[in-house]
Amino acid sequence: MTAPLCFVLMPFGRKPGAGGAIIDFDAVYTELIAPAITAAGMEPIRADQELTGGIIHKPMFERLILCEFAVADLTTANANVFYELGLRHAVRPASTQLIFAEGTGQLPFDVGLLRALPYKLGADGRPANAAADSAAIAARLREARDLPTDSPVFQLVEGFPDVARLKTDVFRDRVKYREEVKAKLAAARKQGVDAVRAVEASLGNVSDQEAGVVIDLFLSYRAVKAWKDMIALVPRMSPPLARSVMVQEQLGLALNRDGRGEEAERALLAVIEKQGPSSETYGILGRVYKDRWEAALKAGESFLADGLLDHAIDAYLKGFEADWRDAYPGINAVTLMELKEPPDPQRERLIPVVAYAAERRIAAGKPDYWDYATLLELAVLGKQKADASAALGRALAAVREVWEPETTARNLRLIREVRDRRGDAVPWANEVEQALQKRAQASG
Repeated sequence: MTAPLCFVLMPFGRKPGAGGAIIDFDAVYTELIAPAITAAGMEPIRADQELTGGIIHKPMFERLILCEFAVADLTTANANVFYELGLRHAVRPASTQLIFAEGTGQLPFDVGLLRALPYKLGADGRPANAAADSAAIAARLREARDLPTDSPVFQLVEGFPDVARLKTDVFRDRVKYREEVKAKLAAARKQGVDAVRAVEASLGNVSDQEAGVVIDLFLSYRAVKAWKDMIALVPRMSPPLARSVMVQEQLGLALNRDGRGEEAERALLAVIEKQGPSSETYGILGRVYKDRWEAALKAGESFLADGLLDHAIDAYLKGFEADWRDAYPGINAVTLMELKEPPDPQRERLIPVVAYAAERRIAAGKPDYWDYATLLELAVLGKQKADASAALGRALAAVREVWEPETTARNLRLIREVRDRRGDAVPWANEVEQALQKRAQASG
């Protein structure tokens, strides 16, 4: 397995400390910090090693935001280091370790209460106790793998940041990047996979592009259902971007859609192990198990199918429990509980919670396709024709990518098939399914 990346925020060269003594920060890095990171099973990256394209700003920001771990040396209260630390704390809830040299001045009040680790310097400005201090830093980094939060922003601001799933769908709209590439990709998504490939070819080396451009390209391949192209793009990304949670989640989705369900499962479980539970990761993992369940059913492997159905329900439930605001994994859990033989009675307790999650997002003015699709699916499950008709119209109008109505139509098909077998057919539900399929064909 590839070692996680650890970005180092610190001054460079020889700088004066608070008392005037010169500190050799390059020696601090090579003798103390880098060995600690390596001992913790990580790969160190320092900003001055990331001069790709001759510009330090873009790679510095990307590494700072996307590297799984970071070490910040606060010695001398360097302004650049504190700026970078503030940015890191704003985007990463955990995995940032603070250190400082003893006797070189008091830390500023704002970070004085944070869990910073001291190290000793000799009269020559180099580490005086490198082995012991390096071991202590390595131990803290290993502990950081399991700490839920060390960022004061995430600790103190309730509900920060927004729903996990939304980071995928609105990434293109929140990142500033070259407008001509954005326009080309928007047009290419309407033309098909060959047009998207042509835009990629025009970009040159993908790893040198801004993260926003690469993610837009990645999601454009998703929009045209070019799963193999999505998978092939990941190794060409810069390592921190490729290893980011969002990319790994979407890689899992693409692997599954490409028929590589076991690889998708491993990729998603690795994200959960590293990052903890989220509605997005578990939502995609639930889809992996659901696809394998349906394949087992078609193959006549009923016992395997029962086990995979339970796995799918459990994954969707964990996703919904990770973030009650995200109705997507919740509605999938409810639907699959309906498909069990006999239906799981616990779904009745879950249905109003899922409905409330979707309704609150709509009321807050932040609805997307999945919120309306959730209410549509619930109405079909509840045999409520008027509610289904209202939700269907809103869902059709909110479609962004062809696979969205396809996914909902598939769920409705599964409900229809099991109800037909039970002698509990709902004729008008078939019309809803057909409307979604028609919208998917029009979008494609």
